Amino acid sequence: MNMEKHGNFLGTYFNKETTLRLASVAKILSWVVVVVYALEWLVQALAMVLQITRGFWTGMGATDVAQSILYLFEQPLRGVVYFVVLQGVAQALPMFMDMEDNTRRAARDIEER
Repeated sequence: MNMEKHGNFLGTYFNKETTLRLASVAKILSWVVVVVYALEWLVQALAMVLQITRGFWTGMGATDVAQSILYLFEQPLRGVVYFVVLQGVAQALPMFMDMEDNTRRAARDIEER
């Protein structure tokens, strides 16, 4: 009869509940980051449209226009990177916990043989 203990092993250097909570916070925070950067992009895009319609772009060279357009897409790209990193952290933490649990289980099975 193989009875596994699911208690805390003294050699564990992390708290499982805290790690799972951190993964949940990372997921929520990633979506907050996306919303904030999306709103910021909308404001920037509307400001650019207003600048164009009010004639502030008259006399601007091609490099000035290109730079203004690049500025418009630079911030949202940073937000996408933050989102991907936070989602990756949220997925990696439980995966590492599973790896640690499986390693301990395999060690116990080898020890029992």
